[in-house]
Amino acid sequence: MNKLISTVSRMVLAVPVRTIFIKDIKGWENIPASGNFILASNHLSHTDWFMSGYICTPRKFTFISQIDQYGGFKKICRNLVYLWGGVIPVNRKSNESKKRAIDVAIKMLENGYCLVIYPEGGRAYDGVMREFKFGVGKLHLDSGIPVLPAALRGTRELMPPHGGLKFKKTAEIIIGKPLDFAEERKAIEGLNTDSGEYRDFCRNVAKRIEERVRELQI
Repeated sequence: MNKLISTVSRMVLAVPVRTIFIKDIKGWENIPASGNFILASNHLSHTDWFMSGYICTPRKFTFISQIDQYGGFKKICRNLVYLWGGVIPVNRKSNESKKRAIDVAIKMLENGYCLVIYPEGGRAYDGVMREFKFGVGKLHLDSGIPVLPAALRGTRELMPPHGGLKFKKTAEIIIGKPLDFAEERKAIEGLNTDSGEYRDFCRNVAKRIEERVRELQI
């Protein structure tokens, strides 16, 4: 979302989202007062989009999200939402699509956008957080933008897999302090981005982000 749409979304949606769906927010003071960030959290439900957006507005921000699911009317609705929100599409079954999504995301980070990413690569249908993909590590190492870790609780109950929205349930958001892996960024200088050593650095950073999000869930 550009700044205008993000600001309008904040004005229109913030009060209903906060009042109806969010039970508690912890760590709000950890959101940087200025500058952009990569918001990395667990992923339980389609309602996570609203929780993540609540954290990012009224800044300009975008998501990386899938285009390899759904057909028919659901696909049309998804594409309209993506168009309105300026979402970066990714086909998780295509390495070329994943590479292109990362490249676009880095350019948007360089242009001052915040980026929302769910590093598990999809919703955890059973409610158990999965291992983070190495892409979130690459995004940080290549852009230098800090990672804001967040844990979501209760969003699966708000909208269960293949189920409808439950207005009587409430969610919690726990936001950690920004993470910056300056030593790792220095260590990769000069490395070939196709090399195994470079990818190991990306995996290591992704693992440390994952560990922090798991700590926030407790």
